[in-house]
Amino acid sequence: MRSGRQLVLQMVTVLAVLLMLGAVAEDAAAAGARDEQRDMTFGMVIKYPGTPYIEAFIYAAQEAANEFGARLIVRDGEGDAQTIMNHMDTFILQEIDGFIMAGAVDQQAIVPGVMMLNDAGIPVVAIDTSPEGGRVEYFITADVETQSARAAEAFIADIRQRHGGTVPAGVVIEITGDVRDMYTRTASAGFMSVVGNYPQLRVVQGDGQWNNIDAHDRASDLLTRHGDDVVGIYVQTPDIMGPGVVEAVRGAGLNPRDFSITGTWMGPEGQELIRNNEVLGIVAMPAYAPARMAVELLYKLRTGQAVPREGDVLSDPDALWSPAQVVPSPWADGLVIEMQAPIVPLEVSVDDPRLWENRLRHLW
Repeated sequence: MRSGRQLVLQMVTVLAVLLMLGAVAEDAAAAGARDEQRDMTFGMVIKYPGTPYIEAFIYAAQEAANEFGARLIVRDGEGDAQTIMNHMDTFILQEIDGFIMAGAVDQQAIVPGVMMLNDAGIPVVAIDTSPEGGRVEYFITADVETQSARAAEAFIADIRQRHGGTVPAGVVIEITGDVRDMYTRTASAGFMSVVGNYPQLRVVQGDGQWNNIDAHDRASDLLTRHGDDVVGIYVQTPDIMGPGVVEAVRGAGLNPRDFSITGTWMGPEGQELIRNNEVLGIVAMPAYAPARMAVELLYKLRTGQAVPREGDVLSDPDALWSPAQVVPSPWADGLVIEMQAPIVPLEVSVDDPRLWENRLRHLW
């Protein structure tokens, strides 16, 4: 028969073993969680590389992915729907944990790819522009139509000021992006919601194709055709078309500041135009914040954490994008996070450190 001391020793030994096994199990669970986090992969397709706002998307998304311990795979969509959908196919085969649609030209043509991601259980978040169909959990943007209308209001106010307090009869040139792009249509709608109230103004459009060469050529042609009748020039995205337009105005022997040039998307190119007093002002659309938020939302969806719901208002007292309302999307099944955007330099200094153009100045 065992002694009482032997029984006590045996119980202590068993307890020690149990504690050790518990610690091992806890360490294994923690390691598994770390492995799961390390293995988390997000795919991202950009419209095309090289422009600062897209470089800002990539930088911010990668920064956030690093913080969450996730892997980010970025692919160039080349502005082509079929190329984008090929990337989507590959991402599905790679079993990614979430997808960021960071720009496309034809938002309707990519919907079959979005639906394939939906069927595979891969959550989709969009920035820049939203697919027009399928399920997109969140589209993070400063509302293009609203911001274009705000820019147009400043545009009209400056035309009025330059003409003694009245809006004269004349021609307004609108340099647009690719006519297939949702952004082009939405920006034009916002612009016309204001300018359409002045029937004495005739709007003529030139397709700038999201680049300075085409923007220059269209602006030059229209300035030649309409001459002294031109009272203003609206550029949908001055960051990637404004320098071309300004060069066209100067090439015609005119002063760009005499045309109340405004639009949305500033970028470092637009900052230079503002500093040179060649444009009236530009809406500084957010780029850094949406890309960071896209990664964060995918991470939270993947890990079962709380995410914004319809009716929520997101706020950050130190951010220019705040407050942001969460509303139903008119383009896809899902929600839109509507950020704010200041008009520079009318509302915020061009050197404000909160602007992504200044925050990421080291990139360019």
